[in-house]
Formats: sequence, C-alpha cells, structure tokens
Amino acid sequence: MKLFRFQLRFLLPVVITLTVASLLAFPAMEALTQRWFSRDLNLRGSLLASAMSESINKAVSAEHADRLRPLFERTLKDERLAALGLCGPDGTLLLTTPEYPVELSCSQANALAGVTPPRLVTETGSFHVATHQIPLDSGLNAEIILLHDLSFIERRTLLSRQYFVIFVVSLGLIIALTVVVSAQLSWNTWMKGIRGVLLRQDVVRTPKTPAPPEIPADFAADIRAQLRDLEDEYRRKQGGDEYWTAARLRSLLRTQLRGDQVIVVSNREPCIHDWVDGNIVAHSPASGLVTAIEPVMRACSGTWIAHGSGSADAVTADGYGRLALPPDSPEYTLRRLWLSKEEEAGYYDGFSNSGLWPLCHLAHTQPVFRETDWQLYRSVNQRFADAVIAETRIDDPVILVQDYHLALVPAMVRKHLPRATVISFWHIPWPAPETFEICPWHAEILQGLLGSTILGFQTRQHSQSFIQTVDRLLEARIDHEHSVVWFHDEGTLIESYPISISWPAMEAHEPSIQHTGIRQQYAPNNSKIIIGIDRLDYIKGIPERLAALEHLLERHPEWIGKLVLLQVAAPSRENMPDYQAFKSRLELQVQRINTRFGKPGYQPVHLLARYHSHAEIQALYRAADICMVSSLHDGMNLVCKEFIAARDDEHGVLLLSQFAGASRELPEALSINPYHVENMSGSILKALLMPEAEQRERMASMRMTVREANVFRWAGRMLTDASRQRLRRRVEQRVRRYHKA
Repeated sequence: MKLFRFQLRFLLPVVITLTVASLLAFPAMEALTQRWFSRDLNLRGSLLASAMSESINKAVSAEHADRLRPLFERTLKDERLAALGLCGPDGTLLLTTPEYPVELSCSQANALAGVTPPRLVTETGSFHVATHQIPLDSGLNAEIILLHDLSFIERRTLLSRQYFVIFVVSLGLIIALTVVVSAQLSWNTWMKGIRGVLLRQDVVRTPKTPAPPEIPADFAADIRAQLRDLEDEYRRKQGGDEYWTAARLRSLLRTQLRGDQVIVVSNREPCIHDWVDGNIVAHSPASGLVTAIEPVMRACSGTWIAHGSGSADAVTADGYGRLALPPDSPEYTLRRLWLSKEEEAGYYDGFSNSGLWPLCHLAHTQPVFRETDWQLYRSVNQRFADAVIAETRIDDPVILVQDYHLALVPAMVRKHLPRATVISFWHIPWPAPETFEICPWHAEILQGLLGSTILGFQTRQHSQSFIQTVDRLLEARIDHEHSVVWFHDEGTLIESYPISISWPAMEAHEPSIQHTGIRQQYAPNNSKIIIGIDRLDYIKGIPERLAALEHLLERHPEWIGKLVLLQVAAPSRENMPDYQAFKSRLELQVQRINTRFGKPGYQPVHLLARYHSHAEIQALYRAADICMVSSLHDGMNLVCKEFIAARDDEHGVLLLSQFAGASRELPEALSINPYHVENMSGSILKALLMPEAEQRERMASMRMTVREANVFRWAGRMLTDASRQRLRRRVEQRVRRYHKA
C-alpha cells in the first residue's frame, strides 16, 4: 500500500508537469498558428487582387470607380473576407464596402500591412489587413485593401489548444501509468538485491521469490564512492554566496561552539625567535601548516602548543613557555614546549622525517625506522598530550592536532579528556595500505589517530586510502556510507578538508615600486621570470624543475638570455644528512646549468637558499611571469594558492604538478608531470607563449576558486562538523540521563 501511494504521488507531478509545459507552450503555438494563417490570407489576397486587377484598371482609368461595387459585393461572399477598399493613385479612398472601418485611411492601411502581425482591432472585431497594388494604363498604381475576419482563426486556435491539452495529458497519463506498473513489478526484487549488496549480506529468498538482478561485485563500493564525491562537491560549494572571513569564523565559534576553548597542537610554531649578531630576530617558518593555521588562531583567540625551536625562543617567552602573538596586537597565546637535542633527533629528524615523511610521499627515498626513534616519538607525543591537558580550562575543549608528527596525541588526550572534541588533520598524503604496512608500528599509529573525533585529509583519495588501511590492518567496524570508523566503541569521522590560505585584504598595489628592484637585479634585459617557492626538500621536485629548464634552453636556444628561474629554497631540516646531501646536489646542478648557458650579464638560474619575508615573497609572486610547482607528491601545496592570491592584476601562468593535492581544485593551471622532462619543458614553453587574454581568463577563474575556498572555510567546515558531533553527544547524554531517571 505504501508503494502504491508513492507511485500515486509520482503520477500527479508527472501530469501536472506535462500540463504546465503545455500551457507554457501555448504562446509559441498560437504565434506559429497566427503566422501560418497570416501567410495563407496574404496568398488568398494576392489571388483576389490578381483576379480583379483588369476590372479595377478599366474602372479607375475611366474614373468610374462606382462600377466596381457589384464586383466588390460578389467578392465579399467569401466568409473570411470582411471588407474591401480601393485607393486611387493619389492615396484617396475611391470606393469602400459598407463594413469598411470609416477611420481606416489608405496611409493607415499601408502602415498596418507593413507590421507583423498586420492586425486592426475595432469595436466590431479584429481584422487582418492586406494591401495589393493594381497597375493602371496611365503607369500609376491603384491599391486595393482587403480586410479578413480573424474570428475564425481564434475559433480554430481554441479548438487546437483543446486538442493539444487532451493529447499532452493523455500522453502524461500513459507514461506515468507505464512507469507505475513497471515500478510495481520490479521494485521489491530490485530493492532486495540492492540491500543485499550494500549491507554485504546475501538476500534471503524463498522458492517463490524471483532472483534479484545480477549486480557486479564492486557495485556497492562504486555507489558509496559516488555518493561521497557528490557530498564533497556539495559541501565544497556551500557558502559560495558568502565568503568565509575571520569574522564569520568567530561568529561560528560563538554560535555553534558557544565560545568553547580551542587549542591547536603542532610541532612547528608560528613564530621563531633566533639570535642574529647579538640581536633577537623573529621570523615565520616556511610551512604551509603555519600559513593555514595562523589566521585561524587569530580568529579563534585560542592557545597554540608547539615546539620552541628558535635559539632565542626561551628568552622571549615567560617561565611557562607562553607568549602572546602577534606582539603588537595579541590575539592568541603560543605555548612553547622545549625538547632536548636527543628528543628532537629521534622524534623529529628520526621517526617523523626519516620514516613517516618518505613513506607517505612516495618520493623514492627509502624510509628508515629505528626502535630508539619510535620510543622518543612516543614519549614526545605524550609530552604534547600532557601540555594540552595542562592548558585546558574545561573538560570538553576543542583540540586541533596537526600533522604526522603527533599521530599518537589524539588517543593520549582522549584517555584523560573523554569529552573533548579532537580534530586531527593529516597534512601530507596518506599512502596505500600495503605501503603503510611497511611501518613496524602501523597499528599504534592508526589507533592513535582513531582517538580523534574527526580525522581530516587533504583530498578524498587520501581519506579513502586511510579507511582502506584501517580495514586491512585493524579490527574495526567501518560505516562506509557515512565514512565513520568505529574502534573500541568510539566513532571517528573520516573526512576530506582541502586546506587553503587567508585571502588577502584588498589594498592598493604599486607594481612599478615592488617589481623594479627584482627585475633590475635578476632580469635586467626584460627577461621572462619563472619562480619556484619551496622548502629545500626532495619532494618538491626542484631538480626536476631545473632539468626541464635545461632541456628547454637546449632545444630552444632563442630563449637563452631571455629566461630566468628564481628558485627560493628555504632551509629545512638542515641537520639531517639526507637534506644536506640534497642541497649539495642541487647547488652543483645549478652551477652546471649556469656554466653551460650563462654569459656576461646573464645567469639563467638564481638559487636563493635563505629565508624570505612575506613582503619579499609577495614581490616575487607579482614580478614573475610563471610560477612553477613541480612537487613529486604533495598533500596540497599552498604556494600555488599564494601566487594566485597575489596576482590581482590577473596576469601570470601557474604550472602545477598533477601530484599536488591543489591540482584537483585548480584545473585552469597548466598540469605538469614532474617525472616527464619533455612534458614540463613543453609546458614552460606554452606558458611563455600564452596570450595575455588567456592568462587573464585562467587567473580570474582560479582567483575566484581560491577566494571562495579560503582557510576560514577550511576551518569552518571542520568546526561545523565538530559542533554537530558535540551536539549529538550532548543529546545522547541527556537521553541516557532521562532513561536512568
């Protein structure tokens, strides 16, 4: 009965839809009918005028127009013809029939006959007006005016409309009834088959029950993947009518999280203080994580717990390692955690960056796992967890744990703060299950991350890889429909949240002042400038980028002297032997290219291996013709988004690796494969020759994407999901208390 009512609910909308469509089609149908009848009446009028032309010629030439009256009366016996008029060569009415409108002159008739439709409306009715010239013996022309009655057209139009409505409604009924009958016959069988596949259960059938339709084994997985992709697309487009800002994020915290305490935990701190020539110098590290999180902390006014790595960090903080940031206008608190040299070497350089980093990035560098490094990694994670517990003022704070350095912290915090909402974000890629299984402590890392309330990744692919890893390596229950992993009766939402940047405020730029210094220093001959802004890391594809430039200059020598690569390589992990060796190889490669293609006054590659301020980076972005991001494997890479945000002139071309997470959001960039030298070389040449109009079109589209999907939206989505989780938990607690009472 329910199914029958559902089918009836389907039947009525179909009929209504077809009826409305037919009503909307009436104006077009009537206009077409009017054109057909108008053409028919004009043709009939031409035939009548031709038949009467000889009589009219004789009567008008003899100046006896009255002799035509019997002819006009016989002609009016045609049921469609309403009135006739005859105009002389001078435009005066010579003869009219009794029904001819008195107010219609020869000039007015000509004017009406020239419009579409040629219609005259009087008190006695509606008439079609047509004029036809009659040649006279004198060489002049008389003119006959024919007025056709349009009432018969209106009657036929009404009849056609009735037939059309009957036809459309009948067709709708036939279609709807056919669908209803088909649905009634196949609904039960099909739904049993679908339920069996989605629930991974066999359909229980009796001998009388028909077999369910044959469904491929991967059908359920495909359906779930498609639904999740559609949900991701919908959520990504949410908020398009209103841009996310710091104010909107604060409003979300006040309304949905009710001003709850927000704590961020990361290894890297947002501000480093170092001794330089006896003075304390503050700088922000080259890190996409800091670029993304720092604006969020300003909006949240929370506490950021991080490792104090600067040589002057202890001097600038109080006795508890706390520091208000920014110094000139404090908006949040930085709590620094001090690590010994041994802890830093084992936890950071060892397990994190010699083990997990190459394991997750597939950069063809063998990961190294040592028992001592693992022990230090676990103890440092415990210290971070203890710092979080010490900083909490309530029993259910919102805690954001950042990246692979702190994979064990969520479960450690959960043990002491079971009501806390822990949001973990894994900034780097997540590898395939068989790859992650290489890590000897894969189970401990997975269990640590599953202490999170929400676990976020950069892309849908990474979140799916994590779920597949849990399915393969842990005894856990997975709700694929909602992307929730249940482990030890605690659920963790696995979601993708593409990270972004803070969209810069609109302000006036003076390109001539900002760019002149850079061009005079590095491109004095008005050369094209390619920039690369990266940390000095082997996953960034810097050697591959240099190889592509070398190939281009070799195949197209006309660009020698006209093309410069400015490669910013911010120092990173300088005490690790792999990174020291990588830097040495890079310097040798740059030296070889400059020796091969350089000449007096021209150096094709400038390796800028030092820290650059935000203002310096912005000036480089705006001075460049091309920005090249050639990561071998990257979770997101925010350099491309920073370049787009800086180009408010809508000039410049972005070359973006297909293996960077940002490539899924920025299809307007020129996609490159860093493992294919010829591909990158050809893309550079295409970018150099791209017309300005195409540059503006691509850049305008990318700027719209980055502006809408900014860092506040990234944080807002996570915090909104967190607020839903907290509300659901509070409701469940109230229900349990109610039942106990």
